[in-house]
Amino acid sequence: MAKAYERIADDLRDRIRAGELAPGDQLPSETALVDKYGKSLPTLRQALGLLQAEGLIEKQHGRGNFVRRPRTPIRRTNLRHQWEKNRVREPEQQRAGTGVTEHDTGLELDDLIFHAAYREVEAEPEIAEVLGVEVGTALVERTYRTRYRVEPAPFTLVRSFLVRDVVAENPKLLDAANEPWPGGTQSQLSTIGIELGRIEELVTARPPTAEEAEELALPPGTAVIVLRKTSYDVDGRAVEHSDVILPGDRTEMLFTTNLERW
Repeated sequence: MAKAYERIADDLRDRIRAGELAPGDQLPSETALVDKYGKSLPTLRQALGLLQAEGLIEKQHGRGNFVRRPRTPIRRTNLRHQWEKNRVREPEQQRAGTGVTEHDTGLELDDLIFHAAYREVEAEPEIAEVLGVEVGTALVERTYRTRYRVEPAPFTLVRSFLVRDVVAENPKLLDAANEPWPGGTQSQLSTIGIELGRIEELVTARPPTAEEAEELALPPGTAVIVLRKTSYDVDGRAVEHSDVILPGDRTEMLFTTNLERW
């Protein structure tokens, strides 16, 4: 037999799915819901917590509970890297018209709000090993956030590392004011004569940190996908490393492997 809070959750869930409560609608106050269902406030809050965990509602501090608007889905495939490489030789105006976020979401450039920040850091042991440099080597750490302008949270949390002495050949690669760069990282690296030969991606999942859950506006209990991407030039040298955090509630990853014929 269903518990009292489960019956309340069932009723509210049915109303949401039937469209009686549409995305963005505010639920009645907790006091009004207590009166409606004739149950205690703790029982009601259990029901609301269940719906929050399912991603159907969200609590906005100081305002109340709202039906959660579905987030724009992300479909990330491994074919995106060849797509980005092919664009390196396209005219800059053509490259500037769209990027990998638009590629992954189907949105247009004008739909997006983009932010990039650069800073110089010293290579910690783990990153130093990946990039094949000494611990303490000067790196350019780049952080990226891109979001759909009608949504509160970015699609991903990205940290990218380049070896400073390698990219300093083109001073523009040291300045975040030149972002968004038409064509992305592969086009940036091409300006200093680097062609990528392969990209390795390690994918894991874990619970988010409190900061990640807040920034990505994740429902309680939602995992994040952690993607560690290392780009190698045609000579096998690691030239860029990225840590990408993707929200588990709207990310789909598709891997296509073309097999050689016998």
